[in-house]
Amino acid sequence: MKAFIVRGLLIIMSVLILIQLWIFSSLVYWRSHDVETTMFMRWTYFSDFKPIQHEWRDYGDISDNFKHAIIAAEDAKFVDHHGFDWDGIEDALQRNLKKDKVVAGGSTISQQLAKNLFFYNRRSFIRKGQETIATTMMERMWTKQRILEVYMNSVEFGDHIYGVEAAAQHYFGKSAKSLTAEQAAFLAAILPNPKYYQDHRDDRKLNYRKGLILKYMRSTRIPD
Repeated sequence: MKAFIVRGLLIIMSVLILIQLWIFSSLVYWRSHDVETTMFMRWTYFSDFKPIQHEWRDYGDISDNFKHAIIAAEDAKFVDHHGFDWDGIEDALQRNLKKDKVVAGGSTISQQLAKNLFFYNRRSFIRKGQETIATTMMERMWTKQRILEVYMNSVEFGDHIYGVEAAAQHYFGKSAKSLTAEQAAFLAAILPNPKYYQDHRDDRKLNYRKGLILKYMRSTRIPD
């Protein structure tokens, strides 16, 4: 029985080590290559085999309006932290405890990107631990500009819509480079629930969030 448990633990450890090696090698490759697909995109595609709308755009081919909007909406301290916003995490924990349910996540852009690239939505302590390691590796191996570039090209904006270029084309019929401040704020505002807001563009909460993003995006800093 003891030998069986030890063997099981060794198998689990081996699998976890292999996952970390896969993440490390992927981050090395993606440091200089476009990210054409993510784990989230693959899960979405295999759920119904409907084509994914996604088109990569380099950092300089994305409107600065959107860069400011995404940071204002998702991670105001992005350029200053090393992957984790501890004040934001503490605030989220306090809000969740107060409501006795999960109402806030506190995840940074780096954490969200690590989850999108390598994992999926099911919550577990093992997945969260792997996500933390992946985030730490990413912050050490990539520049802030690269992290933001990949995030903007990977995040979900609606049903089978991934990346800011596909979103700009779908919602406004224009390129990501041409997004106005108001259009950028709208795209950033739908991120908490993109599939719902895709069909409810006049939602009061959405418009309130969009207004806040417009207000604060001018004071955000983006990677050079």
